Amino acid sequence: MIEIGHKAPNPNWQPPQGKACLLVFLETDCPTCRLAVPYLNRLAQQTAEVWGISQDSETMTRQFVSQTSAAFRIDVDSDLRLSRVYDPIAVPAFVLVGPDGYVKRAQIGFDKDELNAIAAEMGCLPIAEAHDGAPQRKPGCSSRHLEPFAAIPSPEPLNLYAPTGARASLIDVAEDPYEYCIREFGDPLPVVPPTVERVERMMTGFNPSELIGRIPPCYGEATVEKIAANAVMAGCEPRMMQVLLPVVRAACDERLNLHGVQGTTHFAAPLIIVNGPVRGRLGFACGQNVFSNVSRANSTLGRALQLILRNLGGAAPDGIDMSTLGNPGKFSYCIAENEQASPWEPLHVEMGFPADESAITLFAGEAPHGVSEHVARSAKGVLTAIARALATVWSYRACMGHDALVVLGLEHVRTIHRDGFRKQDVREFLFKNTGIPLRAFDGVDGEGISQRHSYREITIDGERCYQKFRSPESIGIVVAGGGAGKFSAVVGSWATGPRGSQRVTYPCP
Repeated sequence: MIEIGHKAPNPNWQPPQGKACLLVFLETDCPTCRLAVPYLNRLAQQTAEVWGISQDSETMTRQFVSQTSAAFRIDVDSDLRLSRVYDPIAVPAFVLVGPDGYVKRAQIGFDKDELNAIAAEMGCLPIAEAHDGAPQRKPGCSSRHLEPFAAIPSPEPLNLYAPTGARASLIDVAEDPYEYCIREFGDPLPVVPPTVERVERMMTGFNPSELIGRIPPCYGEATVEKIAANAVMAGCEPRMMQVLLPVVRAACDERLNLHGVQGTTHFAAPLIIVNGPVRGRLGFACGQNVFSNVSRANSTLGRALQLILRNLGGAAPDGIDMSTLGNPGKFSYCIAENEQASPWEPLHVEMGFPADESAITLFAGEAPHGVSEHVARSAKGVLTAIARALATVWSYRACMGHDALVVLGLEHVRTIHRDGFRKQDVREFLFKNTGIPLRAFDGVDGEGISQRHSYREITIDGERCYQKFRSPESIGIVVAGGGAGKFSAVVGSWATGPRGSQRVTYPCP
């Protein structure tokens, strides 16, 4: 992306005399680009110069203008030349060029505060209200010029409801296939080359062209064939397809908001939790080292999903995946629940599935944060230690906007169950006893301060606190791990609720 303070590089265009101009790179099938149009209309209505630069065909661009009622100039970057010059990693991309031709501001994705800052710099009134029904911010889609084999855009609009997709491309590789695959498709661990024979074997019994979903932010077609190719690269057994296909369906569920998870600067990566008979049938690990490299099933299923997110979704860690620090779960993030050792109903039964049915759950989470509690001899003692860890999810002073998954180790479970706690009792205790003392906000600016008007005040052990979570259901409970060691773990979420990411559960055959 062109840097602030640099000369705008387009030699064929000059800003209007004495006026700033906002360049907006967009794609016609990008939901975030469509979200931004009404705000850009308000800017244009104040006589500000707004110039949209479409990365799609003339036909699709005119459809976009008609469907969104765009009231500002939009031209087609037919050969993506201008996009390559400015080099935005994602769209919508906003570039404010001053009257002198120098870049004053640059923004990737939708952000109300930044839009208002742009409006102010252009001498206009604010164009975005905090509570107008739209999210405060939303990531966009990978820029068209960065897509594999980018060329002149297709004149056909994207069909989000097609039951089938295009067949996968065949590539003749003259070099070492392992080196080629690492460079083109890897993460960057070695991968198994997806030869025609291996892919055919992986998708035996399935329709290769069946479209399972579209993977954001590029909305690449996740057909059975392309999923199978990524499964081959991850080292999956062919029978893993019966689980991987539901995982991909769950990943495309709008409640999970994979678009946001793929583009956020947060740590989040989709954690897969496996329940039901499929655990034993396919060899999923649920005991000691459950988060580690203990099982081919766990490791390859988790890695297959991550390769799909990267290769079909386009979220490369040096591009649209903007995570500041990342998460080792972006290599592979998959566990199974230790149902045999749990005294309570498993996660999928909580979600309404029969105990004898298999299911997978996806949760957009950080890396596990360990809780070591070797002294407590009561349920309250163990859970109080976990509540203290839960208080740090996202930020110590941030409340009501995040969820968490608590993975209880078996020794902790035995202590808790011995005191007569049911699973819902555990959830209720953690909800009622996880809070942030009001004194933590005294004299402090920053995280959580501006949201305090929406926080709920409670009393914990005689001290006034703000309640950390919105409801008991914000805290998921899973039993997993080995039988020795008084350890549990907390996995914090990305933003929660309809505008964030919600946990989703899908059945498996």
